[in-house]
Amino acid sequence: MIVAALLAIPVIPLWMYGGSLALYGLGAFLIQVMVQGAWGVVPTHLNELSPDAVRGTLPGFAYQMGNLLAAGTASAQSWLAERHVGLPLAMSGWMAVVALVLALLVYLGPEARGVGFGGAAPTKN
Repeated sequence: MIVAALLAIPVIPLWMYGGSLALYGLGAFLIQVMVQGAWGVVPTHLNELSPDAVRGTLPGFAYQMGNLLAAGTASAQSWLAERHVGLPLAMSGWMAVVALVLALLVYLGPEARGVGFGGAAPTKN
């Protein structure tokens, strides 16, 4: 997750300022690979961190609360773009900050590698 989030940052200029249809396409493809690599495993990570008693509810609740918090993203970017920096820089900056915050949170957060679920013995990795 951390590597994919951080690798998204150098792809941002190609994604946002490619200059030609081919470069924009390449940038869009690469940014999506990094986004999927960084965010695609979040539901599994949340399941691993959840206690057995709430494993069916807590990850979905946390994921949807994240969606609720992210709902204001378009409005915030629009406000930044109109009043301050323009849309390309607002989107680029937003993406870079989100990637850095995700990498930092994963780095600082707990890891549940090899955890046993439902009373099962932990596995050795």
